[in-house]
Amino acid sequence: MQNLEDLEKFGQPGRIAFREDETAPVAVLVAPGGSAEVSLYGANVLAYRPTGHSPVLWLGDGHLAAANPGSSTRGGIPVCWPWFGQSGDSSKPMHGFARNLFWSVVGAECDASTTSVTLAAVDSADTMALWPHAFRVELRVAVGPKLSLKLTTFNTGRSPFDITEALHAYFRVGDVADVLVTGFDGQPYHDKAAGWIDSVQSGAIAFANKVDRVYFRHSGTAVITDSKVGRRIAIEKKGSGASVVWNPNARTCATIGDMRPDDWRRFVCVETANAGTEPIRVEPGARHSISAEISAILVDGEGRPVGVSAG
Repeated sequence: MQNLEDLEKFGQPGRIAFREDETAPVAVLVAPGGSAEVSLYGANVLAYRPTGHSPVLWLGDGHLAAANPGSSTRGGIPVCWPWFGQSGDSSKPMHGFARNLFWSVVGAECDASTTSVTLAAVDSADTMALWPHAFRVELRVAVGPKLSLKLTTFNTGRSPFDITEALHAYFRVGDVADVLVTGFDGQPYHDKAAGWIDSVQSGAIAFANKVDRVYFRHSGTAVITDSKVGRRIAIEKKGSGASVVWNPNARTCATIGDMRPDDWRRFVCVETANAGTEPIRVEPGARHSISAEISAILVDGEGRPVGVSAG
C-alpha cells in the first residue's frame, strides 16, 4: 500500500492533497465547483460536497470497520467488481473483491475547473484464488461542476472473462420519507424485496417500504428529489445497462451490523450498474468502461431551482 511519502508526487497545492485515515490514505480533491475525498481502500469515494451544499454522499459510522481484514466500507460510493451481488459461491465476498483491495494512485490532474485522481488495482495471488483472471481495473474520480467517476476494466490475460459491476452510490437525504426518485417511469424491474417478482415502474419511486429493485433495461438519467433538504441530485451514466435502487426499512436496517437502527432514513442508493443476466464480456487485450456523473442543485418548496425566476 502506498504511504503519504509515496503519494507526495501526486499532490498539487490547494487542489490535491493526501491525509491518513484509520484504514488507508485518502485523496482530498478541491476544485472551484466543490470537493471530494477518495480512499485508497476499495477506491471508495467517501465524500462529495458541491460548493454551497451540505454533503451529497452518506457515510455510516461503520465505514471504519473497513480496517478489519476482508470487510468493506459502508457508504460513499463503493466499487462492486468483478461481480455484483453474489458470485454463486457463498464463500466469496458479496459484490466482488475490488472494494476490499488496497488500490494505488497512478495519476492526478487539475485544470481551471476540474481536479482528478486515478486509482488502479491489478490481479494477485489472492484475487486469482477468488477469480482466475488477469486484469487491471482503474477508477478515475474528477470533481468540478459535477462529480464524475469512470471505472475501466482491462483484460490483461489470454482468455475472455465476464463481469458484472456497480458504482454503489449512497446519497445523503434529510428523511427518506420525503424523497422521490424519477427517471424510471415505464421501466421493467425485478423486485427483490417482494421475492424477485417482475414488475413495471409507474411514476416516481417512493420509499414507504423497503425498496430493493434492479432495473435491467435502464440507461437514462435518474433524479433524486429531496424536499426536506431542498435539493435535486441527478445521476447521468454511460456504459451501464442497469440501475439499482435500494433502501432498507427499519426491520432490515436492524439486521445490518455496521448500521445504526435509524440510518435507513438518511440515505437512498441509486447505483450505476451492469448486473443480472447480461454480464459484460471483455476479450483479451480489450477494455470496458462504465461511468457516472453526479450533479446537485438546490430547489425551493415548489421544486424550482433556487435563484431561477419562475417566469
